[in-house]
Amino acid sequence: MWETVWEILHHSLIDSLKTLPFLFLAYLLIEFLEHHTSGKMEKALAGSGKLGVIFGALLGCVPQCGFSAMAANLYAGRIISLGTLLAVFLSTSDEMVIIMLSQPGHVGQMLVLIGIKIVIAVLAGIVIDFIVKRNSVQGEENIKKLCSGCGCEHGIFLSALKHTAGIFAIVLAANIVLGGLIHLVGEDNLGEFMLSGSFFQPILAALIGLIPNCAASVLITELYLGGAITLSSAVAGLCAGAGVGLIVLFRANRNIKDCVKIILLLFGISAAAGLLLRFFGI
Repeated sequence: MWETVWEILHHSLIDSLKTLPFLFLAYLLIEFLEHHTSGKMEKALAGSGKLGVIFGALLGCVPQCGFSAMAANLYAGRIISLGTLLAVFLSTSDEMVIIMLSQPGHVGQMLVLIGIKIVIAVLAGIVIDFIVKRNSVQGEENIKKLCSGCGCEHGIFLSALKHTAGIFAIVLAANIVLGGLIHLVGEDNLGEFMLSGSFFQPILAALIGLIPNCAASVLITELYLGGAITLSSAVAGLCAGAGVGLIVLFRANRNIKDCVKIILLLFGISAAAGLLLRFFGI
């Protein structure tokens, strides 16, 4: 028994350590960009008008969910439209980009996922704004940028280290859990748990993606790379994964019914997109 446990821990640690240098370099670059461009991006998104949906979809592709939190604040102050908010949420991939970049050989899959998510985000955002037809109004509301205690005030190096350590711990935990499950129940049974072969797998993935934590995107990505879920399910889960943006939305937007409506729209669009891709055999 202990030999099996050690084998699972050993393989999980080795696999996770291989991603460590790539994680740190990626976060170092992201911290540099956030420190030098985040304010400009916020102003650009706020003043993008009818192009907000497209700009929001592209902005959401940036790794981490910081921009989804920013969009939630801007929406709460009615600086951006509902369509733009959903475009950011749907295109947000949280840690997916980092995880795939840290594992050489998956860049192609990463680009495909990002491309599909951008198309879904833009189309959904345009349709929502057309239906709702409520223009964003730029007022004097106090739109506060969130740092969420990330430690960025201490400089990009320490902040990158903190983010790397946090995600490394999650990746290691995910590898241990998945390794343990595969050993205990077998790959076939794990596939059954994730509704492998089922047309409705994207719905389950979308539900997992709604968890407002970066662990959800890590889990979805690892399941996809491990073959437990299909591309269509990965798209559904990652589209629904707005990360802490959902938490910020509830904190900044006092209209609870509006928040619930946004979550239902996010889940519905994500699940529908996944099911549509599944229908076409993707």
